[in-house]
Amino acid sequence: MQNTPDNPNAYLNIAAYKFITFNDTIEKRPEFIAICNKLNLKGTILLSPEGINMFLAGSRQNIEDFLTWLRADARFTDIIVKESYSKEQPFKRMLVKLKAEIITMKVPLIQPEKGRAPTVEAQTLKRWLDQGHDDDGKPVVMLDTRNAFEVDIGTFKNTLAYSIDKFSEFPAVIADPDNQAELTGKTIVTFCTGGIRCEKAAIHMQNIGLENVYQLEGGILKYFEEVGDAHYSGDCFIFDERAALNPKLEPI
Repeated sequence: MQNTPDNPNAYLNIAAYKFITFNDTIEKRPEFIAICNKLNLKGTILLSPEGINMFLAGSRQNIEDFLTWLRADARFTDIIVKESYSKEQPFKRMLVKLKAEIITMKVPLIQPEKGRAPTVEAQTLKRWLDQGHDDDGKPVVMLDTRNAFEVDIGTFKNTLAYSIDKFSEFPAVIADPDNQAELTGKTIVTFCTGGIRCEKAAIHMQNIGLENVYQLEGGILKYFEEVGDAHYSGDCFIFDERAALNPKLEPI
């Protein structure tokens, strides 16, 4: 399902987010609703004072028209989009919601736009995992920041996961001295579905004094896109009617 010329009726699915000061969400919401309805897109867009998070599906041309419209706003010119395809429209409706946070962590001091945690690209992470350590010789620990049911569907091999039910539980779990001791002296790579949770988690971990913390750029979906299933076991849960994607970014 990755080649649109071979699949002219395929739906292009995009996932994207960006942390950025976005104080005019109330005014912008009707504009987002109007453009999405005009382009016959379906999915969910979250607008928050800390940024935007979205999952959309439609024809490639209509998705590209939407992104052209979105990127005309200087705040979103460089927003990174992850793509996959489906034979059916995976969303039932188009929702544009106003939220306090685009991903709820309940730690208001985190402001990713003022400085991100270091990132590691998929190809570099694969090399680290292949060789068993990072480029400085430190052991690499993969830390899954997703909820327990997502981890059960698939995750990186030999990963740490804390069986949380919701992301807002993560700060308390990572504050546990035993959990911190397990990470000391190692290179920590946080990861999630598309990057948003692991970005917040990595910043929070740095804020509480953990060192050598990275986030997987683009999350599992970008990793699948660039290197496939290397060092990964299972599939990746996604929040639409496809339920999960395999490492080829195909619905299972």
